[in-house]
Amino acid sequence: MKKTLLKAAAVFTAVSFCICAVSCNKGKGKNSNGGDADALFAVNTFKTTEGNLDNYLEFSGDVSAVSSVDVMPDMSGKISRVLVSVGDLVKKDQILAYVDASRAGMTYSASPVKASISGRVTSFPYTVGTSVSQSMAVAKIADTDELQIKVNVSERFISRIKEKQSAVVTFDAYPGVEFKANVFEVSPVLDSVSRTMAIKLKFANPDKRIRVGMFARVKLITDVMNNVIVVPSNAIVTREEKPYIFVVATQATEKEPATVKMAPVTLGITVDAKTEIQQGLFVGDEIVIKGQSLLNDGAKVSIVTTSSTNKE
Repeated sequence: MKKTLLKAAAVFTAVSFCICAVSCNKGKGKNSNGGDADALFAVNTFKTTEGNLDNYLEFSGDVSAVSSVDVMPDMSGKISRVLVSVGDLVKKDQILAYVDASRAGMTYSASPVKASISGRVTSFPYTVGTSVSQSMAVAKIADTDELQIKVNVSERFISRIKEKQSAVVTFDAYPGVEFKANVFEVSPVLDSVSRTMAIKLKFANPDKRIRVGMFARVKLITDVMNNVIVVPSNAIVTREEKPYIFVVATQATEKEPATVKMAPVTLGITVDAKTEIQQGLFVGDEIVIKGQSLLNDGAKVSIVTTSSTNKE
């Protein structure tokens, strides 16, 4: 009899515990996605504004003079005098050197080698006594006040290239410094071996820091999006293979925290971790840019920081 009563008491206790657990669980709220509605997520937000977004292609090239010529001697012989050095500024028809064409038993007056253009001597590889011919370049003269960058563009990009496009040029010698340039010449043909098209860019403003032979990194602007909503790319979340952004729906009060809604968006171009939003957001919307991976529609959030620029 005692054993029967003990078993009955145990069953009653277990049933009571189950009922209590169910009742307690019914008391806790759930959000529309099955998450705990009482959970509070710390997030960083960003207020959207209209901005510009420039798409670009990256290339590299060498700096050279727009105007550059090789200087040839009028006669074959040996260099007897050199009157200039590399880096010297010279004027057209200035004498650079003399070539002596004399041979055994025959004496000639030294023949002057003259500059064919005004500019700076960028190359003079020979010394006195060196034998030269009429087909050899004794020197190279360039107008270093007007410089250009020669770039070879892969065939798959040529549809995005045209004259007068702007570019930003940087050099390893000047970290963080940007120089402006523009496309002024586009080759009408492609190289059949490399399948590339040659283009030339000219600097917008002369700068003595830029020198012939320097290696240039070029960002060629191909598309310019003005007055569009641009957000940090990491603000975008993918749910069921569709892009969304969490927007602050209600602001925090003394009694209730802020909440967010999951807004579907249409994406435009992405450049340097910034993405154009074509549809789904409005100027002034406050969006979540950090902490959004754990959020669901209607989630409660605690806003830690809010920024108004594209930098987190």
